[in-house]
Amino acid sequence: MAEDEGRFGRMCIPRRAWAPPGVRPHAPHQIVREYTHAYAAVAPAEGKMTSLILPSADTEMMSLFLEHVSTTFAKYFVVMQVDQAGWHQSKDLKIPANIRLIAQPAYSPELNPVEHVWEEVREKHLANLALASLDEVIDKVCDGLNQLEADPERLCSMTYFPHFRSLS
Repeated sequence: MAEDEGRFGRMCIPRRAWAPPGVRPHAPHQIVREYTHAYAAVAPAEGKMTSLILPSADTEMMSLFLEHVSTTFAKYFVVMQVDQAGWHQSKDLKIPANIRLIAQPAYSPELNPVEHVWEEVREKHLANLALASLDEVIDKVCDGLNQLEADPERLCSMTYFPHFRSLS
């Protein structure tokens, strides 16, 4: 599996949008510094994913997410690729017995397939929106994650990187 955290908030960055020739599309723009964090773990070969929306990215929340993954995939021994964020390496991190963490090389987000999940959620569910509350952001992120989780074939095509294939 591979795991990553994504930060989502009300800071809207206008993105490209389709419009008929001669029409300039309108895109809202807002800068509100309110954020939530999404944690996701993907099993690329099977096209399975689990995720949680949590208030912060830290050791306590990572421990909570690992416990969630451990119970969701209780009948498996999970080897999970993680980046080298401080909370992934903290001595206070509680790692369940059926999970082992493997650190990916530093400064190499391109090796983490979950980055494609965040890109998909941002492009398809949050692009060119100025949302009124953080709850609306959470709803949009949940919708995007649930849609991906419900489509194993699409999830597999987005995340099954060559370095995972060599382990199968």
